Amino acid sequence: MSTGTLALLLFGLFALLMVMKVPVSYCLGIASTVCLLVLGYPLTVVSQKIFNALNSFSIMAIPLFILGGNIMSEGGISKRLIEFCESLVGNIRGGLAFVVILACAFFAALSGSGPATVVAIGSMMYPEMVKRGYPKYQVAGLVSVAGGLGPIIPPSIIMVVYCTITQTNIASLFSAGFVVGALLILAMCLISGFMSKKHNWPISGDTFSVQKVWRSFRHSILALMMPVIVLGGIYSGLFTATEAGAVSVFYSLGVAVFVYRTLTWRDLLKIFKTSAVSCSVILFIMGTSTVFSWLFTVSGISGWIVSTVQEAGLGYYPVLLIITVVLLIFGFFLEGIATVTMLIPLFLPIATAVGIDALHLGMIVTMTNVMGCMTPPVANNIFACSTFTGLPMGEISKGELPYLGCFFVVLMVVVFCPTLVTMFA
Repeated sequence: MSTGTLALLLFGLFALLMVMKVPVSYCLGIASTVCLLVLGYPLTVVSQKIFNALNSFSIMAIPLFILGGNIMSEGGISKRLIEFCESLVGNIRGGLAFVVILACAFFAALSGSGPATVVAIGSMMYPEMVKRGYPKYQVAGLVSVAGGLGPIIPPSIIMVVYCTITQTNIASLFSAGFVVGALLILAMCLISGFMSKKHNWPISGDTFSVQKVWRSFRHSILALMMPVIVLGGIYSGLFTATEAGAVSVFYSLGVAVFVYRTLTWRDLLKIFKTSAVSCSVILFIMGTSTVFSWLFTVSGISGWIVSTVQEAGLGYYPVLLIITVVLLIFGFFLEGIATVTMLIPLFLPIATAVGIDALHLGMIVTMTNVMGCMTPPVANNIFACSTFTGLPMGEISKGELPYLGCFFVVLMVVVFCPTLVTMFA
């Protein structure tokens, strides 16, 4: 069978199963298994590749960061972060919109998950903002997009997965995440400031007080210290990303259970169960996608695609724009981890062939995945937002538009200014 025919069979079968609404992990596994059988490989190859993919010290960081983030999320941390942010900017027109953005940024450094950030901050801020006269759909759209800071500001699960696959330095990509996150925060604050004047959003009425800032800071300092300890340990070389995940779990347990005393042992059992389910889904997708990507290599599909691109004479930016568009399209229909684990083994050789840095590609992958979480039909952030707002997907999407524009502009800045990311290499 020719390489082109095999590629058509692989992607065609995958697309057919997706249309039939088969879970993405099964789509990857079934399509890969059928092609391997056609090539004459034994079925034992599938189990071997899945086991070898997950038998990694680096991958242990994923369940640890998920568990640590869930403990902090359920431990009442979001309330303290919101109080601190409101003490800083709550006294200006549209101040609660700025509070949402800043609180999501702080919480992002704890959870690394977009939907978790949306629920933790949005479920508390949405009722209060609507009560004070903010339009429902605009508040929901802001919360949904601001929650996208979760996977961009470290620690980020998507970044850990990408770096594990590509063997890229995690600390370098985390550093780039802070720069891009700061640009996104600035852009969203500018849009919120414009909209607050245009739509005459209310002022909370509270005057700025240094005493109030200090009091709220003291109440939230233990939550704010978690990313400092975890990321400081990584950058100083004190521990690896996986060890940092373990530190985050023990730190969040100590703060939530013994200091704030907001969690009981029964609550912890529920958190462990939720985290285990989330981890199993992610790890199974990673396992089956490893078989999928390995098939690219052994069948010659990857080399065939790279040679096709080289023969077409496409340069640095045309290839980068094509990759960005494809990632955005796939992000509309696939969960983020699936997109990364399925497409990166395909795109990395192409990117390397035209001189695209793996760190630069990693940030583009992260941002396009986040934008996919905000847009239908997958739209994990929108679904998370609808659970506490009760608004239909269309209304939330309408409110997202100005802030999605911010994300797109920053994405283009990252695409055309690779130095923003590669300076951390």
